[in-house]
Amino acid sequence: MENFIVSARKYRPQTFESVIGQKHITGTLKNAIRNRQLAQAFLFCGPRGVGKTTCARIFAKVINCQNPGENMEPCNQCESCTSFNNNASFNIHELDAASNNSVDDIRNLVDQVRIPPQVGAYKVYIIDEVHMLSQAAFNAFLKTLEEPPPYAKFILATTEKHKIIPTILSRCQIFDFKRITLHDIASYLAWIAEKEQVTAEPEALHIIAQKADGAMRDALSIFDQLVSYSGNSITYQTVIDNLNVLDYDYYFRLTDLLLNHDVKAALLVLDEIITRGFEGQHFLLGFGSHLRNLLVSRDPVTLPLLEESEIIAGRYQAQGTRCSEFFLIEALKKHSYADTQYKLSNNKRLLLELLLIETALLGVTPANSPAVSNPPPPSTTDVQKKKDLNPKVTTPITASPESPTQPLGTSAIGNVRAEAKKQDAPISKPKSIPETNGNEKKRKMPNGRIRNGESISVTKAAESELQRNRRERSLRESVKEQAEPLLEATVHKFWETFAQPFSETNPILFSSLTAYPTQVVDNDTILLRLDNKLQENIIFRNQAELLDYLRFNLHNNNIRLQIQLSDEKREIKPYTAKDRFLEMAKKNPDLIALQKRLGLTLDDY
Repeated sequence: MENFIVSARKYRPQTFESVIGQKHITGTLKNAIRNRQLAQAFLFCGPRGVGKTTCARIFAKVINCQNPGENMEPCNQCESCTSFNNNASFNIHELDAASNNSVDDIRNLVDQVRIPPQVGAYKVYIIDEVHMLSQAAFNAFLKTLEEPPPYAKFILATTEKHKIIPTILSRCQIFDFKRITLHDIASYLAWIAEKEQVTAEPEALHIIAQKADGAMRDALSIFDQLVSYSGNSITYQTVIDNLNVLDYDYYFRLTDLLLNHDVKAALLVLDEIITRGFEGQHFLLGFGSHLRNLLVSRDPVTLPLLEESEIIAGRYQAQGTRCSEFFLIEALKKHSYADTQYKLSNNKRLLLELLLIETALLGVTPANSPAVSNPPPPSTTDVQKKKDLNPKVTTPITASPESPTQPLGTSAIGNVRAEAKKQDAPISKPKSIPETNGNEKKRKMPNGRIRNGESISVTKAAESELQRNRRERSLRESVKEQAEPLLEATVHKFWETFAQPFSETNPILFSSLTAYPTQVVDNDTILLRLDNKLQENIIFRNQAELLDYLRFNLHNNNIRLQIQLSDEKREIKPYTAKDRFLEMAKKNPDLIALQKRLGLTLDDY
């Protein structure tokens, strides 16, 4: 029976050109050899399975080759190359620092360095996992590493550069290897499959590349495993069954259901995934990657970030065009929150179900929700009162019910212009001028308007132009920002609703929220006045929850909170037990004497 050789060894690169995904490393090494500018020590660092030891062996083989090619590749015919290919070279020494990490092992290495090479120009010492050397071994190696004989070259390889002492780093030329891209791994696997006469679907090879996480050695090991499992035919279904990978189809089907606001079907898909034995964390990871891929597939500029096969990339593009940016960004925010809370949650499945429910309800307006009735339209008097409360707020523009969540684009801007023209009808009557007494002073404004106290009278033409500009600007901002202007009365209402539950559970937070009435300083900013830094720190810790609540209920994702410390001298109520004790001690100084007699500290109160 012929001995089986794993693909990671059988197809190990023998030349710089055959190294995958490390052109910045191989190009620098070939130029150094060509120009005869070889340092005495090199440090190859990077993730596992990306070619550190392979490049070290090729480098050692080339610098000892007697007839290197013009491209600085070994000839594989001279005595040095032949002995290297037969694993019989005395000029290349490999040391595993994970098991040879003592001072005595380094001393033996230093003794070998004194012997010059018999064949070839250099003796090369490759020390793998060099970060495993002890502190004493590093110190014993310093002098030899800095000033070795001219024929000695050291190549140190490690996956954890941060564990190597600075004195070693300063004596080496450092080369950082990067993870191999999915496209490079899949292409190399396709080449090996052709060599081995194995039929492999491109989607299957991309799944293997994703599972390898940038390591070629891991990808080749998985490839061998799948060949042993399925024979000479590797299909997409075989890969996801053998590697326990969650299928793309689940995420595409789930996203379609979420876009259609079908909560029941989405929960059934989640149940099917859990029934198949997949962990919730596994589902969260895949769902977040799916949403991210949909987002980057919407724009041709970011499309190269989608590292998938052509078939899967086409599906992402097709589904990405049906998703609005608002939906994807909000869904990613909700996913991020669920991901951070997953390990802390006692009911993990409920957390996943809540994520799907909230995502499915994105973009659902009260008009589309059967559980919420349409509110009556505001009367003219109510609108005028809101304007009086906040003069900066313009007339709110309501979107047409046919397209409540229409994405931005050419059609949306066209709707803005059409709506602006539709509302440009001539005004039949000018606004009435409120009656004023004779003592009020009239003055002419630069644009021809006349101000009477708080009332403004304009000509019919100027008023028509002013209203047209306001309507068009409001419509553009409505489409662009998807935000409603803030009204102080509405802000006060939801502010009190948010603060009320904390009156018993968190009195300090409740007092900070209700110390002063809030004030709307512009369409997106809420001003909150506080007494001291303690209240400011408490508000800062709860700011994210407060802003999420206000943005959701006020339909304005641009809301910001501005905190201002008040200059008023107000009576500060004692909040903590320590403060209450000190307050009582002011009225009854005997409490201090009692505290000292009992040997208690204020923290005990």
